[in-house]
Order: sequence, then structure tokens, then C-alpha cells
Amino acid sequence: MPTSRSLIRNVHLYDPSRPNEPLGGLYLNPSVTRKKFLRMLEIFIRANSPYSVLLRGTEIPLTPTDDPLQPGHYDIVCDVPGGIITVTDERCIARALSRSVSTRRNRKFREQVRNRDGKCVITGLPNPVAFMNDWTSFEAAHIFPLSHEELFTSLNYPQFVANRTDETDIGINSCQNGLLMQSTIHQQFDTFKFGIDPDDNYTITCFSIDLYRVDGRTLDPVCRDPADERAVVDEFLRWHFRQAVLANMKGEGESVFEFDFPDGSDMVAEILSGPRAGERMEAELSLRLNSVSSIP
Repeated sequence: MPTSRSLIRNVHLYDPSRPNEPLGGLYLNPSVTRKKFLRMLEIFIRANSPYSVLLRGTEIPLTPTDDPLQPGHYDIVCDVPGGIITVTDERCIARALSRSVSTRRNRKFREQVRNRDGKCVITGLPNPVAFMNDWTSFEAAHIFPLSHEELFTSLNYPQFVANRTDETDIGINSCQNGLLMQSTIHQQFDTFKFGIDPDDNYTITCFSIDLYRVDGRTLDPVCRDPADERAVVDEFLRWHFRQAVLANMKGEGESVFEFDFPDGSDMVAEILSGPRAGERMEAELSLRLNSVSSIP
């Protein structure tokens, strides 16, 4: 059964005129300051006038400081009478795990990410047997998923990619759209359990219980050297961080999809019986079609 991300929240958001309809919320980890919180609200809160955010029981609006956010119930109040507070219609994407399919082009992506990073860029764990070409427990993760190549193009993201194979390569399989991670961290990344904020010194913010103690770390500099044409693209990290906010903070939050399909299980039936079934099937199909068209 799909799991609701809202079950563990300790920050709750309301429009006081509709106290029984939560606007959203958050599981609070230490990396979330007041400044970051207010900036994340801008991603999914919509208002027809300026608004203030107040911890319930106080009359002092939050200001964008580096002080840690406190857990509790927060009211979002328009600064002018008659103002309206809503949430965006935008939803995070439904994605397939990016390690699901391996192709020749993906293998080149994998090798380039390994050569550039050499370690998990989230935890900092190095691979001491890289010289043996043993990468057990390390995976090259796509930031922007292969299953949404059309969206990648429509957002004009190919313009950010310098490291391409030829003129027909849009760049979604460039190492600039990849990060080396431990396998468990990769799955957390693909399910938007954490995001990397390039506008906050590349701080990692965890939106769930921080199993791997990554909250508050910074993305390892090895993958983001501005002098290296292979460096990860900030705009892709910014896009992923936005998806994580939408998945975890807007409304009741998105369901946590099942990705563990043992051999012999009916993956299609399980996806079709779960939330956003059509979108998930489309993502899985697109990923596989992408893999076929990628083989020269």
C-alpha cells in the first residue's frame, strides 16, 4: 500500500480561514532555516497579495534569517483584507528509477560519472577499489530522469549541457546530469526523499527521517568544479529540489511509490493498482523506449 509522506510531519501549514484544510507541511530536519522555509513556500503557495507566515500562538511573522525553523503549526495570512491563499496545481513528476535499464549510451554516462566523482558525492564515502573497476554499491544517478526526455527538451535544458557526444545528443545522458551515489542513497534521491539546493551553498536537505545522516551536508565539490566541462549543472539540481518540495510539502504530499519488484512479481499489476498509475506506466515505458533508441 502506498505510504503518505504527511504521516511524519512536524510542521503543518494552514490558511486560518480554512482551519480544517491543510495547505501542506514538512518533516523538519536541521538544515531548514527560516530563510529556506520561506523560499520553499514560494514554490507551491500561491497568493493574490503579499502574505505573512506566523507560528501559531505568536503574532510575529517569520523573517528570512538563518535561525532554525521550529516545529509546529504555521498560519499563512494575506497582508491585505480579502486576500486569497491557495496552492499550485503543479505536481512533481512520477519517475521510474533511473538504474532500471542499461544501454550503451547509459554505460558511457556511468563511466564518465565514475571517472569524475570517484566517491558518493552525497555521503562523501570514497570507493577504495575503484582502481580494480569494482563499483559494487555505487551507482550513477540521473538528476533529470531519462523517462522524461520530452520535458527535458521542452524546458530548453539542452542549452546547459556542454559535454555531449554529437549534435543529435540533447544531453540528458551527459555526466553533467549525473551524480555518483551509494545504491541506497540513489533510491532516496530518485524518490525525492532529499534534494540538493544550489542556491544555498549546495546544502542537502532531507525531507524525511534522515536514515543516512545526509541532512545539512554539502554536495561534494568534486562534481561541481566550474572549471571542469563535466561539472554538474545547477539548473538540474534546482529542478530536482523543486520536485522534492512539491512531493513532500504541498498538500498531503505525494504517495511514496513501490519500487521493489522481486523476480516473478507482477510489476505492471502492482503499478496499475497504485497511485498515479497512468503516469508511472508512461514513465516506465518511456524509459525502456529511450533505452532501445539509444543503442546504435
